Amino acid sequence: MEYRDYYQVLGVTRTASADEIKKAYRKLARKFHPDVSKEANAEERFKQVQEAYEVLKDPEKRAAYDQLGSNWKAGDQFRRPPGWDSGGFEFRSGGQRGGSSGFEQPDFSDFFSSLFGAGVRGGSADFRGGFGRAGAAYERGGQDHEAQIEIDLEEAYQGGPRMIQIGEGDRSRTIRVNIPPGVTAGQKIRLAGQGGASLGRGKAGDLYLDIRIRPHRLFKLEDRNVTLRLPLAPWEAALGTLVKVPTLGGSVEMRIPAGSQSGKTLRLRGRGLPGNPPGDQYVEIAIVVPSADTPEAKALYEKMRSELSFDPRADL
Repeated sequence: MEYRDYYQVLGVTRTASADEIKKAYRKLARKFHPDVSKEANAEERFKQVQEAYEVLKDPEKRAAYDQLGSNWKAGDQFRRPPGWDSGGFEFRSGGQRGGSSGFEQPDFSDFFSSLFGAGVRGGSADFRGGFGRAGAAYERGGQDHEAQIEIDLEEAYQGGPRMIQIGEGDRSRTIRVNIPPGVTAGQKIRLAGQGGASLGRGKAGDLYLDIRIRPHRLFKLEDRNVTLRLPLAPWEAALGTLVKVPTLGGSVEMRIPAGSQSGKTLRLRGRGLPGNPPGDQYVEIAIVVPSADTPEAKALYEKMRSELSFDPRADL
């Protein structure tokens, strides 16, 4: 892994004061902030500046980093020296997300991770390492990770096991996930110990799967309730009928009241997503008018027009 000269990144000497380091950081952060910078490599430079400042602004991290010596040069291959894992310094992240910079911190380099952990992101993480008491344990819990997972509506209804792939390339892995019946969009499934790896004897982080449910060709989902548009012939709506209605749990028979109009909504209680209480299924009636595309059909419509006293615009 490549050694990083944090003093060189910020353009300060190794004897620079805290105020000089802060001033240099602010100047470079404004210059390379991805939202405003015109530089071609602004995002990468911005990350490097943040990483350098995270180390040099903290007296303990800076002291530990300085003990690596000044003989390293940027670009040299770096190997963590013996004894680095043996206690003596206590590294604490800043008290807020993004630290004192005011910007959300990126994931830091492998070089940073080898010295201080997998990236400081604010909060209460403790990093114990450095030089000192031989045999003292280096311990850091792994970071929690979050990923999105898309499932079908039927899968949300039934639940069950599923294999998913996390990561890309050489770092990808396949894990088994148990989808609980009745899971809703936006709900998170926690997989303990499937997040970031720990250092030393720390616990691995957790993986949180953010559920997304794909649109369905028949059902519209809202919370645990589903809505189905049910086409009816004019005579079915006028006379009433018994029809088979698809639900997530299979078809059921439903009585359509005589005189039903388009837009009328009927309810199948408990036929939505499982839960406590379960959701309902709403059936929205949509009357479909046959085409008058044959002489017989046209004659039938003519007869209806002459014999039925019906004005659909009577209330206008």
